[in-house]
Amino acid sequence: MAWQEKLTALQHFFRETERALIAYSGGIDSTLVAKVAHDVLGDRAVAITAVSPSLLPEELEAAIAQAKTIGIVHEQVETHEMENPNYVSNPANRCYFCKSELHDTLKPLALERGYPYVIDGVNADDLQDYRPGIQAAKERGARSPLAEVGITKLEVREISKQLGLPWWDKPAQPCLSSRFPYGELITTEKLQRVGRCEVYLRRLGWRSLRVRSQGDTARIELPPEQIRDFVVQVDLDTLVKTFQDYGFLYVTLDLEGYRSGKLNQVLDPQTRSAQQYSGSNPAMIKST
Repeated sequence: MAWQEKLTALQHFFRETERALIAYSGGIDSTLVAKVAHDVLGDRAVAITAVSPSLLPEELEAAIAQAKTIGIVHEQVETHEMENPNYVSNPANRCYFCKSELHDTLKPLALERGYPYVIDGVNADDLQDYRPGIQAAKERGARSPLAEVGITKLEVREISKQLGLPWWDKPAQPCLSSRFPYGELITTEKLQRVGRCEVYLRRLGWRSLRVRSQGDTARIELPPEQIRDFVVQVDLDTLVKTFQDYGFLYVTLDLEGYRSGKLNQVLDPQTRSAQQYSGSNPAMIKST
């Protein structure tokens, strides 16, 4: 099915839904969902962003600006996953507890206002990775229209570009907790440290990157093709001093380069395959 047909199917989803409350992070996926929902439903669509220490203030500002550009009603709610020991202990299924908190916050709000369910930005490709957060959303009856109509990440970008969204090529920006190896305790201070380092690098012009936190060591990940330019162009002495001022003792550059979901490679195959409910059929995640 071509992307044009999938866009038509996405529009049909919202016409059938009639009202939409969207879990809106400001990422390209949920932004496309918000855009199409608003185009179809107007003021019957609302986008809600969860605010917590794992969300960069700069990302919240971007989400606000993007929602304003789209024209959709935008609200913010606080979530409290950092108060959950199961979350801050950072197990392999940490995202399950994060999304549980998100949907336990949004679902009552949706039902109170007459929305049938919460809608998220999970796309078809997400079903093929280890994403325990999808299970939490499914258990709470959330819908994932991008996945349901089979829209992949590349198609999200293509459709966004065709619809004139200026951020169609925005790099993925998962929550800051994803920067820590499983088992390392997550604290607000550590999240702020990583966030400040990433903002510093982006202000130098590097868009697609991660700063992984491993104890007192910061590990910078960039696309492999950018590593050589990074070493040549960046004042490394200033970079190291800046990172140390932010709280790291050591600063390293990952020569293998950035790859989405890289920390999942340490998981055993049984854990990675635990998301079998999704399989290859997006319809499996529809609410029951």
